[in-house]
Amino acid sequence: MTEPVSTALIGYGYWGPNLARNLYQNRSARLSLICDSAAERLADVARLYPGVRTSDDAAAVFSDPDIEAVVIATPVRTHYALARAALERGKHVLVEKPLALSAAECSDLIALARSRHRTLMVGHTFEYNPAVLKIKEFIEKGEIGQVYYIYSNRVNLGRVQRDVNVLWSIAPHDVSILLYLLGTMPLQVSARGATFLSEGIEDVVFMTLTFPNNILAHVHASWLDPSKVRRMTIVGSRKMIIYDDVDPEAKIKMYDKGVYRKGDPIYGEFQFRLHSGDIYIPKIDMSEPLQIECAHFVECVRSGQQPRSDGESGRRVVSVLEAAQQSLASGGVPVATERG
Repeated sequence: MTEPVSTALIGYGYWGPNLARNLYQNRSARLSLICDSAAERLADVARLYPGVRTSDDAAAVFSDPDIEAVVIATPVRTHYALARAALERGKHVLVEKPLALSAAECSDLIALARSRHRTLMVGHTFEYNPAVLKIKEFIEKGEIGQVYYIYSNRVNLGRVQRDVNVLWSIAPHDVSILLYLLGTMPLQVSARGATFLSEGIEDVVFMTLTFPNNILAHVHASWLDPSKVRRMTIVGSRKMIIYDDVDPEAKIKMYDKGVYRKGDPIYGEFQFRLHSGDIYIPKIDMSEPLQIECAHFVECVRSGQQPRSDGESGRRVVSVLEAAQQSLASGGVPVATERG
């Protein structure tokens, strides 16, 4: 019988407890050590996982020769340094999104992982979400026809960040979903945002992406909205899909709706017909995406296979975020006003 993969978790804050639970329950892994700088969090670890060692120093993870894999769930600004330190010590690494704060840092981690023959994976959790996988299946099979445009809303009230803006905190999810569903990078990215709470940190961002084949995408991210919304709409030439991650029963609804051109043009102009048919709600086995993600990471460590959300995937998402950040910094075009 193959020995479980000895794993350490660095960061037991917002997302860390979910990772710890899934790693602890995975029979192919052994959660050996959890590291966090807060004593009260480590006390929770000792209570919930009495057999798991704790430390307030990440060096304890890197110096332990028995630790094979490291999962990093710390503030974004620390991702690159911690991932690099783990790879340098020969550890396999899973980093929560985003992989780093620049494409250059991502490239460095990818090259280091390749040179050390180690797995580098990014926590793009929605790429392991059965609902998102089902949408990709519909798109690839041509069920909705040609994709016209996609727009998403990822908003809530709270979890305000102080080290990164809402673009880097929340929008990576939607960017990773878009790149995964469309299988290509955007040709152009623009973004506008506003700062209301902390100087220099945007609380709301509106991002527009133009993809090949004239596909348009729009992302609205905010931590200043009154209600939690996790909703994406995909409009195709034949059908349309609404993906609502908050809905407990009908996460995907496919609408048999569309607009069609009728026959030959009359007087040089085409006539159009509206079509409205059934609403289809597919049955989806909604296993926990994070459980699937953690199991995939452990399997990649054991087998050497390439992760679905590998370092290259992380670099693509960060490249889009970098472009959007540059657009945010450039500001908009002023509107001319009449005088007199």
